[in-house]
Amino acid sequence: MLTSVGAFSSLYFATLMLLLSSGLFNTFMGVRLTAISVSEVWIGGLIAVYYLGLVFGARMGHRLIMGVGHIRAYAASAAIVTICVLLQILIDSMYVWLLLRFLAGAAMVVQFMGIESWLNEQSDNSQRGTIFAIYMVFSSLGTVLGQLSLTLFPHLNYEPLVFVAICSAFSLVPVAITRRSHPPLQVPAPINARYYVDRVPLSMMVLLVAGMLTGAFYGLAPVYAVRVHLSSEQAALFVAVSVAAGVLAQWPVGWLADRMSRVKLIRINAICLLALAIPLWGWFEVPFWFLLIFSAMFGVLQFTLYPLGAAFANDNVDPERRVGLSAILYMVYGLGACVGPLLAGGLMTYIGSNLYYIFVAVCGLSLVLLVRPQKVLGDHLSQDAPTTFVPMPDSLQSSAAAVALDPRVDISSDVSHDPVFEDLPPVQERVPATMESTAMERKEGDESAGATHTEKDKGVDPVVGSAADLDGSGKQIDTGSPGHAEDAESKRTSSDPGS
Repeated sequence: MLTSVGAFSSLYFATLMLLLSSGLFNTFMGVRLTAISVSEVWIGGLIAVYYLGLVFGARMGHRLIMGVGHIRAYAASAAIVTICVLLQILIDSMYVWLLLRFLAGAAMVVQFMGIESWLNEQSDNSQRGTIFAIYMVFSSLGTVLGQLSLTLFPHLNYEPLVFVAICSAFSLVPVAITRRSHPPLQVPAPINARYYVDRVPLSMMVLLVAGMLTGAFYGLAPVYAVRVHLSSEQAALFVAVSVAAGVLAQWPVGWLADRMSRVKLIRINAICLLALAIPLWGWFEVPFWFLLIFSAMFGVLQFTLYPLGAAFANDNVDPERRVGLSAILYMVYGLGACVGPLLAGGLMTYIGSNLYYIFVAVCGLSLVLLVRPQKVLGDHLSQDAPTTFVPMPDSLQSSAAAVALDPRVDISSDVSHDPVFEDLPPVQERVPATMESTAMERKEGDESAGATHTEKDKGVDPVVGSAADLDGSGKQIDTGSPGHAEDAESKRTSSDPGS
């Protein structure tokens, strides 16, 4: 493992800086805007458009990288992110901030794509699982450190934004001076989304809800913390504990997922989310240590929903179509992350801040109602199911290119971009039809041979010919003569209805 860390130390350090700046920015904006009495709808909208940029920026990122190369694309994207952060110091318009957050999300996903493409192309299949795990640790560590770094700034002024810009620019340095060659980038191809919707609709619902929870958490959990009278340092710790617990829980939850039904485990997760959210509906005032414990438990539950849903989806999709599956799951998760902050922000604005955990409870209840073992028939299980559980970082702190590092995926044999012919019967159903037609041909041959034997029984020599080939005197007619051939042809022509 140390060898893998050393080999990709520049890329891991860039990831750390990138996620540190992102984690600090999201928490700072929630705390800062709440302190100046900005509506939760606006706060949720800012995080929603940021995630929207992450989702839709991937396509533009492919074109940019293919046009100018990985290093130039990464450098340009880092510059755009830094500029967007600094402009928010100079401009106070929330409408402009929405545009800046969308641009920052679209630029940041290009940085994720660049790093993940390098990690994939510079590693072989035997190292991919280890490299993916280390990448997850560094990205999650950067997010946690970003939350904790808010404690370094007792005053909620422009200083945290300057620090975010510094970290964003610093993430450019290790990539710009790397000696590694440019990795090739696969050209994006259209994916048959209907195939995946038909195969794994339940997994998509799980990831949609998981995205709603994650998006609302990063945008509005700091707001909730401030509303219950926590300081900015306590609010940062409240968020950081949840993220750290979610990372550490990946391995024990993965151990369980490999030994019991994943549908039951998702349902248990949802029931626990529902039960834990009820005490935080504002029935009574809770101490800070109590909130930290609950935050850690919520982190374990909400940050393991994505890998559990992804593992269940991989169990029901053919191995050669899992690259497309990961892209579809990423988009569904991102859509949930856009919708979640808007819904939760609206509820918190018009009803009350305690509605955040009512929103969490509703998400948990929806999963309890939707995810039932009785609905899972197992008709589409893949040959290698159950697939190995893979610990995964928050999908919105990476790009769809991270799928190449997933040890369950084989890029070289993937056919996700090929059309799916679901109307054709399976091969094992088509083979008997072929055998049946062959048997019919043999039967016809046997009937023909039987007719020949019948002619023998009637005294007709099959070599000489039948009675039809004899003239009136009983002599053999020369069927091979030109005259007979012409008579036969004229008879066939005259009897042909198309002539």
